[in-house]
Amino acid sequence: MSDKNPTIGLEPWLREILRCPATGAELVDGVGPDGQPELHSTDPENPLAYPVRDGIPVLLADEARSLR
Repeated sequence: MSDKNPTIGLEPWLREILRCPATGAELVDGVGPDGQPELHSTDPENPLAYPVRDGIPVLLADEARSLR
């Protein structure tokens, strides 16, 4: 993982099946305000960001933050 562009090293097959638990939308790599990697929901009406801790996505609605 690079400090300049943190990414999540998920296998492609896993990436295809992971979805936002709140909306069912696809998740894409993102970077949080603190520079840490996140997964961002692509839902146009309720975009959410999920933290990644120690390389593990935390896909809990209570842990998500709004991207609006």
